[in-house]
Parts: sequence; C-alpha cells; structure tokens
Amino acid sequence: MSSIQLKRGASDKSLSPVEQQAKIDDVRKLIGPVVDKLPVLCSDASILRFLRARNWNTKKASKMLKETLKWRLQYKPEAIRWEDIAQEAETGKVYRANYCDKLGRPVLVMRPGLQNTNSPVGQIKYLVYCIENAIMNLVQDQEQMVWLVDFQGWAMTSISVKVTRETARILQDHYPERLGIGILYNPPKIFESFWTIVKPFLETKTYKKMKFVYSDDPKSLKVIEEIFDLDKLDVAFGGRNPAGFNLEVYARQMKDDDSKRTNFHGSGCSSPFYQSSSLSESQQHESTDLDCDSNASDEGRL
Repeated sequence: MSSIQLKRGASDKSLSPVEQQAKIDDVRKLIGPVVDKLPVLCSDASILRFLRARNWNTKKASKMLKETLKWRLQYKPEAIRWEDIAQEAETGKVYRANYCDKLGRPVLVMRPGLQNTNSPVGQIKYLVYCIENAIMNLVQDQEQMVWLVDFQGWAMTSISVKVTRETARILQDHYPERLGIGILYNPPKIFESFWTIVKPFLETKTYKKMKFVYSDDPKSLKVIEEIFDLDKLDVAFGGRNPAGFNLEVYARQMKDDDSKRTNFHGSGCSSPFYQSSSLSESQQHESTDLDCDSNASDEGRL
C-alpha cells in the first residue's frame, strides 16, 4: 500500500478506499507484466493520480500510464542534470523557490519575460528538470506543487505557442494531478489574446486550477494570502521575502539535489515518481512492449 492513503473525496466521485483499491488493481492488470519491472512508477500513489486524471476510467488511466512509462523510458527525465540545462537557468526564468506554500507544496516560479534561449527542446528539457526536482522535494503525504507565474517584462515574443502547447501536453499527460494551483500574476492586457490561443490546449481540470491575480485587485490577492505565508513569499508576488533569485546559490542547490538523487537511486530507495536511470536491458525493451500494448488497447489518443 502506498504511503499516500486512500481516502474518499469530492474529486473521487465518492469512491470508498476499497473501491479505489479495486480500480488500482484493475489498472495493474491492464498494464501487464511491466508493473513488476517498474514498481515505483506503478505504485498505488502513481496509479491513483492517473485514475483521478481520467475520472476513474481504468482503460483510459491504464493507456495514459502506459504512454507515460514509455515516455520516461525514452526521454529519461530523471537522468537530466544541472550541467545539461545550466544555460537555460541563467536568468531565473524558471526555478524552485526556497519556500513552500502553507500546505507544504513546493513552488516553481516562472518568469517568461526573462526568456534567454530560442531552443524549444532546451526550454522543455529545463522545465522537465524543474518539475522532477520539485517532485523529489515533496514532503511526505504531499503530491502536488504550485506554479507562480510572474508576467513582468512579458511580451508575445517571450514564449512560443509551440512551447506552451508542449508544456501543457507534458504536464497533463505525464505528470497528472501534480499541479495544485497555477497563479498567473499581473498578466498584461495583451496576454488575453495569447490565453485565447492556448486555452484549448488545457484540460478542464488544469484550466480550473489557473488563477489570475492582480496586485491592484484586493479580491484576487486573497488567493495568494490564503495559500502563502507572506513572510516567506517573494516580494515580487506581494510577499515580504526579499531574497529573490541568485544563480550561484541556485546552481549549488540544484547540484546538491542532483547528488542526492544519484545517491538515492544508488541506495535502492524509491521516491514517489522516480526510477533509476540505469535501466536494465529488459526494462529498456519495455518501451517497445508498451508501444504495442498501447496500440492494441482502447481507441485513439485520450
């Protein structure tokens, strides 16, 4: 049984813990033998997130999980290290804050106005690295993170629709139920046109988690006041923490985390969503098996 306890909730369609466990077991059967070869990625907690993302439909959840297992085996997000993405991080356009919200959720600060590269591949790789790092730093019994998006300096050229679409796809398809809330802080008027373009990429659940907050709107600011300790929150978002982003400090922190992750894998331990990058030959073959299984399963892309 996972350390994330099964419980009844409004978002769980009032399924009892016993009913939830039955759904988890059904997904394991649909996934097949790979469950035993990738136990961390097929843990109760992991399967639960995919079930919730697909409204407890076991066929859709198993298909989604199979596609994620295949993606992780091929993309190897857990193997990305600071040296691979250091250039992307130079301006502080995305970073994990040194504080959490009141629920203990790690915070990813995003400043698209500080975009410093033109490579969609590099930008996505860095975002995946940051998401993986946030997950690694989750406290016990917490599965989600917060995204704080600061629009200072943002322009239509700051980020492409292609990167935004790929960001939404990766978050929704491969990290389901990981986003607790996304705060869009002081988006300019021109952002409305961009939002109209990208909104169709977002699933309803994701869309509802995005909150627009304006520093001159006391009502919208309540969102921030409710979830953050203002003494810890960055001054850029109305908090009282003047620390901000320091590349040297952040680089040292990320390298330390990379080292911990390497040691973590080497010790044989398992985090909520990590598997050692040193996959055996049989595990690497699972990518092909999953591809075949996925093509043979239920209809089309879900």
